[in-house]
Amino acid sequence: MLRSMFSGVSGLRTHQNKMDVIGNNIANVNTVGFKSGRVTFKDSIYQNIYSSSDGNDIYGGSNPSQVGYGSQVSAVSINFGTGSYEPTGFGTDCMINGSGFFLVGPKLEDGNTGMNVDAVSGLNLTRVGEFTIDGDGYLVDANKNVVYGFWGQNGEVGEGTADWKVEPGIVRPIRLPNNQTPPVVDDEDTERLNLTGISIDANGVISGQTSDGTTYKFGVVAVANVTNPNALENSGNSYYKAVSNTGTVQAFQPGEGATGILQTGCLEMSNVDLATEFSNMITTQRGFQACSKMITVSDEMLQELVNLKR
Repeated sequence: MLRSMFSGVSGLRTHQNKMDVIGNNIANVNTVGFKSGRVTFKDSIYQNIYSSSDGNDIYGGSNPSQVGYGSQVSAVSINFGTGSYEPTGFGTDCMINGSGFFLVGPKLEDGNTGMNVDAVSGLNLTRVGEFTIDGDGYLVDANKNVVYGFWGQNGEVGEGTADWKVEPGIVRPIRLPNNQTPPVVDDEDTERLNLTGISIDANGVISGQTSDGTTYKFGVVAVANVTNPNALENSGNSYYKAVSNTGTVQAFQPGEGATGILQTGCLEMSNVDLATEFSNMITTQRGFQACSKMITVSDEMLQELVNLKR
């Protein structure tokens, strides 16, 4: 059989894979926090018709003659460029202006008082900062996972004072302070302080007001820095998970450790560029069409060969 037939088939497969990625990008053009994918190709295996040889005293050297067998997918990579700003008006909505990821996941098991900032790779990473307060006082995302961050030292809350200090090195689920005097943040199943106007500022500090107008700061949203974000694996629901070759995943306060600061009252839009996607769609379609034509022409050549015997 003709090699061109197999080359055409491999070209159809690779261009179909690229079209699948383009289709997923366009389908998520309005998905908040979505990062577009990109496909690159590489050539496939080769068969040597003639090998190279060195020259001698009489004859010169010869170059190799090779015939290739088409193409294959080299990589499907993710573009982690920051998307545009989409204002929402909700105080607990935020986006990372720069690199980094929010950390979300299940609540801590009983007896677990927190995670070290360099041991958070088991949590979900996300760029979607669509957060709300649930009935138990936890800061949660749209998938009901709790948001991890830093508490005040000894669980203390700040009353808008400049000397309020955040406990470094440990991240925990962010939760409203309890309804005690003075209020503290803890994991106990106690009544939570009723705060209104809860919002997150550019440094990730979460605060709210009581009925008498007192402002309380009770936590800081953590932002994770990933050594090699391109090695992250999509796990659906706008989540990424750390796998082999991801490198170190470490939690910081926003703006520290090469992470971006937060923009609040907004969400990050998809970074899909429709003009680029439609251009890629056209070139991919033409490539697919050319590969299918190669299969057709190869079939016609085989037909001519078979028809030699009348």
